[in-house]
Amino acid sequence: MKDDLISIITITYNAGKFLEKTILSVLNQTKKNFEYILVDGNSKDNTLDIIKKYESYIREGRFGDFSAENYRWISEPDKGLYDAMNKGVKMAKGEFVWFINAGDKIYTEITLGEIYKRMEEENGFDVIYGQSLMIDENDIPLGERHKVAPEVLTKRSLLNGLVVCHQSIIVRKMIAPEYDLQYRISADYDWTIKVLDKSRRNLYINNYISKFMIAGLSAQQRKKSWGERYWIMKKHFGICSTLWAHFVIILKYPFTRKY
Repeated sequence: MKDDLISIITITYNAGKFLEKTILSVLNQTKKNFEYILVDGNSKDNTLDIIKKYESYIREGRFGDFSAENYRWISEPDKGLYDAMNKGVKMAKGEFVWFINAGDKIYTEITLGEIYKRMEEENGFDVIYGQSLMIDENDIPLGERHKVAPEVLTKRSLLNGLVVCHQSIIVRKMIAPEYDLQYRISADYDWTIKVLDKSRRNLYINNYISKFMIAGLSAQQRKKSWGERYWIMKKHFGICSTLWAHFVIILKYPFTRKY
């Protein structure tokens, strides 16, 4: 097993308020067999101070045998979230990539170890996924997403929307496409469909594997997201399947949580 089999990637921009908790959720994993990449968009707050502080702590040995060589970061202007995510994938040396962005967290300190255990028991898979616990900005649990990750995940599962949280899907780098920058809000939906189209086999972890911080979306952003997802769905599934899926979503919408 390679020392950097999983590359954990954190995207951050002016998120110093939340970043430290995210970093600690990664570096405090009992299993140290990973690399950690931080991609900062040239933040103007204390983000860089935090990143450099933990670089020093790692070199001092405060996180056990986690190697300082496996902690890498850049800070430079980018074209938005998905451009930064593309940079993170390109930097990754691991066999798999996993996004835990600023404000989000790995579920518990033993989660990575549990994932590695399942990986050792199974073979021939390209995607590992599980559930996400929603939290607010104060780390208070809000419950599961209303779109619960199915035990059997296929490309067509995404006709129901993004049924697996982006922080709870770990993807073999070899099949990971670039995020399409024409989508400003929903490129992760397009990316996940492309991943599942290529994946030979998907490994389900029947547990939470991440905590996803809910940040407020304005009504205008939410409408734009719906618009982008419609065109993404149409591109991948065709007009008939897309219209039917949206009819079902509209029927269910009044009875679902909005995250």
